[in-house]
Amino acid sequence: MTTDILKGLKRTNMCGDLRSADIGKNVTVMGWAVRRRDLGNLIFVQLRDKTGVVQIVFDKTSTQGDLFEKALKIRQEFVLAVVGRVRKRVGDNANASMDTGEIEIEADELKILSEADTPPFVVGDITANEALRLKYRYLDLRRKELQQNLLVRSNITQIIRKYLTENSFAEIETPILGKSTPEGARDYLVPSRVYSGKFYALPQSPQLYKQLLMIAGLDRYFQIARCFRDEDLRANRQPEFTQIDLEMSFIDSEEEIISLLEGLMQRVFKQVKGIDLTLPLMRLPYDEAITTYGSDAPDIRFGLEINDISDVVNGGGFAPFDNILNSGGKVRAICLKGLNTTFSRKELDKLVELVKTYRAKGLFWYGLGSDGIKSSFASKINQNVLDALDKKFDLAVGDMLFIIADEDDFVLCTALGALRKELAHRLDLIKKGDYKLLWVVDFPLFEQSQEDNRIVAKHHPFTSPKDEDMQYMKTAPLKVRAKAYDIVINGQEVGGGSLCIDNREIQSLCLKL
Repeated sequence: MTTDILKGLKRTNMCGDLRSADIGKNVTVMGWAVRRRDLGNLIFVQLRDKTGVVQIVFDKTSTQGDLFEKALKIRQEFVLAVVGRVRKRVGDNANASMDTGEIEIEADELKILSEADTPPFVVGDITANEALRLKYRYLDLRRKELQQNLLVRSNITQIIRKYLTENSFAEIETPILGKSTPEGARDYLVPSRVYSGKFYALPQSPQLYKQLLMIAGLDRYFQIARCFRDEDLRANRQPEFTQIDLEMSFIDSEEEIISLLEGLMQRVFKQVKGIDLTLPLMRLPYDEAITTYGSDAPDIRFGLEINDISDVVNGGGFAPFDNILNSGGKVRAICLKGLNTTFSRKELDKLVELVKTYRAKGLFWYGLGSDGIKSSFASKINQNVLDALDKKFDLAVGDMLFIIADEDDFVLCTALGALRKELAHRLDLIKKGDYKLLWVVDFPLFEQSQEDNRIVAKHHPFTSPKDEDMQYMKTAPLKVRAKAYDIVINGQEVGGGSLCIDNREIQSLCLKL
């Protein structure tokens, strides 16, 4: 079969944009055939483009015979151009589940622009083998959800550009090929053709270039920057990714940057999701984030906060608790309250294995069931401790405590943080479509390296210490907090930054530690 050419035919409407207000209009639409249904004298074809799907009808009684015969040749994923008149769907032909379900196009002209072999899977079928869908990625990208993701991303990019431009930022492209510099991951290297044996490095971030721009006096810069890091895949990170990169001069407080970025987030959420963010966003100090949620990127869409119960269980006669407390450790717990949830032994064993992957020594539980106490330690601890736990958490039938004890409080909290998220997903505690944003602030400037037993920068050695903590720089550097901040959405760190040191003496001191 010979395919048609457009011969000057122009598209007048997108498939998914047509509505009942367009009834009676003559239109030209173009797209891909989703499916064809033959009903004797009628042929129905669903036509898809990036905006959605519209139904085309070919009526044998009112069209030229060659048009109807041509329509009979349509198969899945044929590329079509259709000219026709928009009319109202009547009776059972109407489809309330479709955006265009009140109308259809009665075809007057059909051009088959491209034929297609039978697809290896039905476009939009997410149950199809993933490897097969990746092999035919161009077909899977015709899926509505994936196209919508790309279009939303495009929309967000335009909103960001407009907002930052309004706030006196200049969009400047920085080089992709450059010299390797110390960063948080390995570089991707590109061999040089001109200089044998030498390599360029792909940027992990435009850090050096944007500093040059500030020194040069550009004052405010931003870039939708492509970054490359040779590191293992993570759920929220690929070896190459895009970040909104920006830099500002003449700033002496995090407040100005945080306020600017809150305005950006507010605009994005309003224009993309129709959600009105209430500003200012919640601020949570790093130490509180760790001890309350077990994460420096906490998900606050649900409760299950971590509680310190060291004073409650101390001296209760249960060796795993007493030994930890006597060595300076902590005992902390998560309370499942009002959920009336029971766990099988197999499920509890899986939770034990989960916390062990975070280096916790074990997991204890204590709950009240309809048939009595359900616990891994109740028979080995003084009754007054159990009474105190009941009182502290106001425990009722169906409630349950999960408890971890450890000398290393960071290990303890992060293990409970992982357990907290696992329980929230398992018990369906997260409301669909809910968004919770917050800033994590007051990060430690330094941390103790376990590998070489020395103090190292938590973020990077150019981050400025808080003014009020300068007194600890020489005597107690681990107490010093940084002028650094992360923004978190639903438990995912989506951005962050810091104020850089602009004092030679302070910079020298940071590098010497």
